[in-house]
Amino acid sequence: MHEFLLGSYFIELDWMTVGQVILLGFIGGTLSGFIGSGGAFFMTPGMMNLGVPGPVAVASNITHKFGKAMIGSREHGKMGHVDKKLAVFMLVTAALGINLAVWVMKLMFSDAGGHGHHSRGAGADLYISLVFSGVLILVSVSMLRDIIKSRKTQDSTPSRKIIDFLNKLNLHPMISFPVADVKVSLWVILICGLATGYLAGTIGVGGFIGVPAMIYVFGISSQVAAGTELFLAMFMGAYGALNFALQGMVDLRLTLMLYLGSLVGIHLGVYGTKVVREVIIRLVTSLIILLCVISRMIAIPVYMRKLGYIAYPSDLDVYFNMGSKALLYISGIGGMLMILFFVFKAYFQRRKVSASLVSSRQGAS
Repeated sequence: MHEFLLGSYFIELDWMTVGQVILLGFIGGTLSGFIGSGGAFFMTPGMMNLGVPGPVAVASNITHKFGKAMIGSREHGKMGHVDKKLAVFMLVTAALGINLAVWVMKLMFSDAGGHGHHSRGAGADLYISLVFSGVLILVSVSMLRDIIKSRKTQDSTPSRKIIDFLNKLNLHPMISFPVADVKVSLWVILICGLATGYLAGTIGVGGFIGVPAMIYVFGISSQVAAGTELFLAMFMGAYGALNFALQGMVDLRLTLMLYLGSLVGIHLGVYGTKVVREVIIRLVTSLIILLCVISRMIAIPVYMRKLGYIAYPSDLDVYFNMGSKALLYISGIGGMLMILFFVFKAYFQRRKVSASLVSSRQGAS
């Protein structure tokens, strides 16, 4: 069962690496609470940049996702942002998607492809990076286009093109979800659940299919989409963790370090959803994803060289890795600072308003 790990795929941890993993957790937690993505789009490539093999980074991340999603969904639940009925329907096929992803990951990780021991890890890393880049660039560009279009028309509501198209098809049975205040075809929900589960198991990022699907395909508000995705992620995380653990891919040290940072950050992010406008949430989300995608794409030539697909001096690998790492931190820290800026701005505006109300009451008396 553990024949392809041999212990050598788990990196040695020094204090510098420990600090960086905790920082990854804090930034990922803040982003997760704010945009309901799980934050793995930042933490998975971040760990890969630290030398963690892709499958181990995904497995450790999805294990971490369980506890963090539990905290986040509880916070969102208090605000009435969780549609549990919808999450249960999506979970049916999400579990199948995770099983498929773990099977493919095991196949990629254990197949050296005739290039030797080092290429085995590179093959899995290349696969993860290509899926990560392909999916998330599509999501980020679509979101940016939607935001630009809405600014031109002075309409900040998400596009309803897909929703209207599916409504015309009228694919029965239609299921009603009172909390989300929508009616959606069962078949559409099951397909979206499968895609969410597969991506969660492949790149540790299910939220970037789950959240946009709920917004642009189901017609749900960003806040309810974020809360429902975190509730769904709690169960997907537990199921994915179990499947990956059975293959010996989970590094619990990394999982616990991510928790140290993320459980603090997630509270900041969730508070941000209360005080920041929806269009700002979507803008921050799309920009961060785009920068994370570019960061991952910079690392792709390294894996391709190791697999023998391209040739260049191996000394250049360090520059590709440094560039990828730098851009990832710029995107994560930049995104977190943007969130904190909007949170503190809204907080001080509220204090100013409450102070003026108090003074006006005192003046009246």
